[in-house]
Amino acid sequence: MATVPSTYSFGIPFPSHGRKLDCSTSHSPLLVDLSTVSFHSPSISKGLIDRVYAQPDSDGCYWEKVPTPILDTVENPLCLKNLTLKELKQLAVEIRSDLLSIMSGTQISLKASMAVVELTVAIHHVFHAPVDKILWDVGDQTYAHKILTGRRSLMKTMRQKNGLSGFTSRFESEYDAFGAGHGCNSISAGLGMAVARDIKGRRERVVAVISNWTTMAGQVYEAMSNGGYLDSNMVVILNDSRHSLLPKIEEGPKTSFNALSSTLSKLQSSKSFRRFREAAKGVTKRIGRGMHELAAKVDEYARGMMGPLGSTLFEELGLYYIGPVDGHNIEDLICVLQEVASLDSMGPVLVHVITDENQGDENSQKNDKTDRQQDDSVKSDSLDNAVQPRTYGDCFVETLVAEAQKDKDIVVVHAGIMMEPSLKLFREIFPDRFFDVGMAEQHAVTFASGLACGGLKPFCIIPSSFLQRAYDQVVHDVDQQKSPVRFVITSAGLVGSDGPLQCGAFDITFMSCLPNMIVMAPSDEVELMHMVTTATCINDQPVCFRYPRGALVGQDRNIDDGIPIKIGRGRVLIEGKDVALLGYGSMVQNCLKAHALLTKLGVEVTVADARFCKPLDIKLLRQLCKHHSFLITVEEGSIGGFGSHVAQFIALDGLLDGRIKWRPIVLPDSYIEHASPNEQLDQAGLTGHHIAATALSLLGRTREALLFMCP
Repeated sequence: MATVPSTYSFGIPFPSHGRKLDCSTSHSPLLVDLSTVSFHSPSISKGLIDRVYAQPDSDGCYWEKVPTPILDTVENPLCLKNLTLKELKQLAVEIRSDLLSIMSGTQISLKASMAVVELTVAIHHVFHAPVDKILWDVGDQTYAHKILTGRRSLMKTMRQKNGLSGFTSRFESEYDAFGAGHGCNSISAGLGMAVARDIKGRRERVVAVISNWTTMAGQVYEAMSNGGYLDSNMVVILNDSRHSLLPKIEEGPKTSFNALSSTLSKLQSSKSFRRFREAAKGVTKRIGRGMHELAAKVDEYARGMMGPLGSTLFEELGLYYIGPVDGHNIEDLICVLQEVASLDSMGPVLVHVITDENQGDENSQKNDKTDRQQDDSVKSDSLDNAVQPRTYGDCFVETLVAEAQKDKDIVVVHAGIMMEPSLKLFREIFPDRFFDVGMAEQHAVTFASGLACGGLKPFCIIPSSFLQRAYDQVVHDVDQQKSPVRFVITSAGLVGSDGPLQCGAFDITFMSCLPNMIVMAPSDEVELMHMVTTATCINDQPVCFRYPRGALVGQDRNIDDGIPIKIGRGRVLIEGKDVALLGYGSMVQNCLKAHALLTKLGVEVTVADARFCKPLDIKLLRQLCKHHSFLITVEEGSIGGFGSHVAQFIALDGLLDGRIKWRPIVLPDSYIEHASPNEQLDQAGLTGHHIAATALSLLGRTREALLFMCP
């Protein structure tokens, strides 16, 4: 870890030399005495050494070797301090080339990170991470940040087992001040760090970078409002990559840049302008309240003239607005950030930065191809699979379209970071019945409840990990009111390269504890089709069903063959007499794999598909317990879910007092790091081999069970 001398100065000095808007980087580098710094190698960045067991050979890390003479000298952000403006500009060019070179051939989207290269360089040139705290609210923006903070040689391992996370992680690097996966949390966390700093009597800077498409989330405005009230020093940088504060309006108003806008942004951030405003406020307060209020109005309108539409909103929330700033003009960025960093009593500041996701990319077609691959990556269980198989999402949307053609009351509400590609079909056919609310899950749930109360049949489609953000609305606005909202929980279970931050581990548990909620999960595409039809027919209470990422099982189906399932009824797929395997959702397929393995060893196995977690099929459970000595429940969810409901019933029903022995197989009580889906299932103990080994151990055949675990 880098050590900083006791005379550490927060905020880079701004040598004006009588020219108020001149940036020091325009003429000479900012010299830093590197003798006071102890550098560490990238491989021992705090936390990362515990996870990355084998670094790739640097020569094999790049698909194309692009000359990067300046970037090659950057071991950590301190190395940026002595670079001239010309060198910083060249560094940005090299970072873009390096990202394209490193990520070529992967299915990782680069657009968001390509848009913030200059901004990232400017931030690390001006601020002093890791002492200063830099927070990012989404992982897609952070790849340049990772390169500059000692992780360049590991970038090729991103989203792979034992490799770099696709998000920021406090366990990966000391330069990652806070974890980011779901977005919109950076201002809240940054404000907490700023207040803690003030209470502790420290002086570090706190910088929160948010993207314009996370500004749809209410937490952003809650945090800004509280930040304005607390008036703690912190910097919020709004990365507006669409030239609009409304992320769902594709053709929003454009912001043009010229000498005037550049000068105004610098003027807004200057110490003299800020101090003049504060002095003027003090004078008008002494003159009288009426004059002070009049002056405040004049100031508000004047500031509104300087900034674009929306700047007054931030001022009303208590943040000092600066912008817009050209996010690809390093000189302007550094000048503004230096001024902001040099003021000790600024309060919360919002710097509005306009970026272009295609900026500086001569190989835009190549980059676009990479992004299209990323859009389809959820459809593949293998990164190297050239032909993308059909997914559960495809099956769901096709079935829903068929139902919507018969029922005009069906509408769709979608919330999340990005819309699933398969949903485009519904939007194209029924544009007036499709509502994509963006990253506003709380609103999505209550909005869907309102649609249901108005006589429509809303299907509220939200990824499992994002539904967590709207749980109070699920409880209060839907379940307590028995509002017939149909929740479609996508990305359920393990999610491969997205790791623990997007893992859908908890929805079975938190949805099945609600008194009025019907909770079900399909075992294959035919069952999914039936459950879509079933949900359409439920009009007196809420219902939810989940499906995983990945390819379909391969069952023959016709989208018009969906039939309602009787609520609370499971099914027996295979009958045996030794062990009963009761699977829930996607794990039924792994139970069938375990059956195939056990059959070869002479073990007769019953395989049943529970279908419902709530209400349980109590008739099926009694039958399984009556005719078997061993019952194993299997689910791709956390403790407290399907298996716990089964245990509750068989205990209260007295079935555990007899001969039945029950064992649950669930996700471990820990977060599983990013890897391929199959690697994650193996780590979680949910493969067919693990299920078979559990059955053999119950039968007393321990040696054979161990052989299954050590192929």
